[in-house]
Amino acid sequence: MRINKLPLEGGFVIEPEPFKDVRGLFARVFCEQELQHILHNKNIVQVNHSLTRQKGAIRGMHFQKPPKAEIKMVKCLRGSVSDVMIDLRSDSSTFLKWHGEKLSAENMKMMYIPEGFAHGFQTLEEDCELLYFHTEFYSPEHEGGVRYNDPIINILWPLEVTEISDKDERYSLLPQDFEGIQL
Repeated sequence: MRINKLPLEGGFVIEPEPFKDVRGLFARVFCEQELQHILHNKNIVQVNHSLTRQKGAIRGMHFQKPPKAEIKMVKCLRGSVSDVMIDLRSDSSTFLKWHGEKLSAENMKMMYIPEGFAHGFQTLEEDCELLYFHTEFYSPEHEGGVRYNDPIINILWPLEVTEISDKDERYSLLPQDFEGIQL
């Protein structure tokens, strides 16, 4: 696996180095030994799967607040998405900056989202499936979100938004004096 730093402090894209032959390919999706230095000795405790049917749909921007803040790694198994993270850590040099990467079944990349970041994606085609690895259990009382079109963040989504959940649409805009997340 190649672990590539992103412009946001603590963010990475993980690229597999698949073995290919006449049958197809074989690639490692997760290796605790290779990833332990970016997982900060935390364990993956939950793995989730999503299917988003409509092209242009957005899921996000989600995060969990301390003490249930989580590291999340996301991989696209089918289709392609524009995967986005926002740094919400008040003490970070990249506070309130966002970064997006195309994740696809073809490129096999996996996005690593640190604690204190919001995460979401937009589907670039129909029937996109994603796999999520989490270092913390889902905790409804600690969940938070940033509106996908918050003008303070100004994410440049590649497509017109065709679908978004009521919950994600209702997230409040960040106040001008937003102080971020303290980890």
